[in-house]
Amino acid sequence: MADRITLRVTRYRPESETEPVMREYEIPLRKEWSVLDGLNHVKDHLDGTLSYRWSCRMGVCGSCGMTVDGEPKLTCATFLGDYAPGPVRVEPLSNFPVVRDLVVDIGDFMNKLPRVKPWIIRSEGEEPAGREYPQLPAEREEYERFSMCINCMLCYAACPVYGIDQEFIGPAAIALAQRYNLDSRDQGAAERMDVLSAAEGIWACTFVGECSAVCPKDVDPAGAIQRYKFTAAMESLRAFLLPRGSR
Repeated sequence: MADRITLRVTRYRPESETEPVMREYEIPLRKEWSVLDGLNHVKDHLDGTLSYRWSCRMGVCGSCGMTVDGEPKLTCATFLGDYAPGPVRVEPLSNFPVVRDLVVDIGDFMNKLPRVKPWIIRSEGEEPAGREYPQLPAEREEYERFSMCINCMLCYAACPVYGIDQEFIGPAAIALAQRYNLDSRDQGAAERMDVLSAAEGIWACTFVGECSAVCPKDVDPAGAIQRYKFTAAMESLRAFLLPRGSR
């Protein structure tokens, strides 16, 4: 294996450029280096003006998501050796406005999350015995997969629906809503239904499945959406067949 590899990195400085350009940086190719390590080498030794997000370097914080050779990836968990002999193309996540270089504006995503009320909702005045809500392991397993989301936004970058219609609430937000809908301690499913069942909610999804394919935590947001489609359809049928007073 060669001891050097080239990174082709998107650069965009709005104060001096009207559109993004690609810059090449030759860096050491080390077996243990991730793409994020390569970017850090560029930042520390070759070009201190390069801008990108990162924090934990452990696949937990979700902040280092970028497009690597055309695919949304966590750069801390994507290794340079897998792209040898290179070059490796590193771009910002698709479907988000670019703020600078590899940094994207996540405001739309952050605004969507609270719309699905991602917290446990209980009836007012109801107190559990001993001030705890007991839960069996089997009940926890119902929602555990959907609770693993780290808000990395790779699913939004891969989603063709969000790419053409940013009113779509998106795969991560819907999966997070399902995490609480399936929680045995939660009583807020009815409060989330109006948002999830709206035109820009679950019904906008065309089930391409790319959101699940790129998810680094195997959350399966596409599965969450399809599962909720069934729930919403059954609730609509129930409302149609049963008078309000008999439900």
